[in-house]
Amino acid sequence: MADRRRSNPPSGPTTAPIFLTSPSNPSFQPPQRTRPPHEIRKIFLKTGLTPSASGSAYLELEPSTSPNPTTNLTQSTSTLKLTCTVHGPRPLPRSVPFSPHLLLTAHVKFAPFASKHRRGYVRDTSERDLSVHVETALRGLLISERWPKSGVDVVITVLEGEDDGPAFTEGGGSGEDNGAGGLGGWGMMSVLSGCMTVASAAIADAGIDCSDLVSGGVAAIVRQPSSSHSQTGTSKASGKEIVLDPCPSEHADILAVCVVGYLRSRDQITEIWSRGDMEGLSGDEGPEQSDFEVLLDRAVEAAVSSRLVLDAALKEATEHKLQKMGTPVPSSGEKVKGSS
Repeated sequence: MADRRRSNPPSGPTTAPIFLTSPSNPSFQPPQRTRPPHEIRKIFLKTGLTPSASGSAYLELEPSTSPNPTTNLTQSTSTLKLTCTVHGPRPLPRSVPFSPHLLLTAHVKFAPFASKHRRGYVRDTSERDLSVHVETALRGLLISERWPKSGVDVVITVLEGEDDGPAFTEGGGSGEDNGAGGLGGWGMMSVLSGCMTVASAAIADAGIDCSDLVSGGVAAIVRQPSSSHSQTGTSKASGKEIVLDPCPSEHADILAVCVVGYLRSRDQITEIWSRGDMEGLSGDEGPEQSDFEVLLDRAVEAAVSSRLVLDAALKEATEHKLQKMGTPVPSSGEKVKGSS
């Protein structure tokens, strides 16, 4: 029986608590965007990381602003880390009705540690919405007629999600507090863009017949504190600017965001999702182009930039597979034997 009249110290060593810097503190420096408005963040993409799956890919975005450990104990800017596995094509169970096309199923799940607010193990509404958008984007690139009565499962796990603001704010730049770390706001748009790109790389790694590769791109309308900017996409009259690949923690006021899934070779858009206020942008672009079209064109530009990374990653993976098979890697412009 324990002695209630004696204050027993802890068995192990203890450390004095250290409190985080408050946003109201004058020494607190919120992150600022250092990239030009037309430049996206650096992307790391690699395929073939899961041997048990038919195809797999890993995508990571490099943080545009490096954290300062001398002022903040936590990282003020969030990044994006995604992993995707493809299982199939495989025959459907006998209980499923006959389908002349390939049945695609997309499943997006956030890891419990993906955001600053711990998430549950059961999928919520935001994860279901992401799954529907990813499934719609991928259906436009698959040649489903070649796989009758077959199914393929695309499973995407978000290891680290894009938050809506620094670690010290609830709603971040959007001013929305959904109780899930802001992932239901502007940050979820960047997550969807990365999901489409990493899923396309995993499907290509699985060897499934596709008509093209889909790449995700996102653009946002932000309000500038001053109207002295002269870059392309800035409206001096309204003080608004269009930026590619926005990081919500780097912008104090985000007005609208648009994300697209783009097929560059076919010049087609398989998925569009936009939200926010898009008024007051067509003054510099001309009366013949609406505000939504201006933002949509910028999102397509971001998708084209992401496609360059996707092509380079798949080319590197293909050369690695040919070297393992003992097949000589063809040089630039040389055709592989047996190809037309």
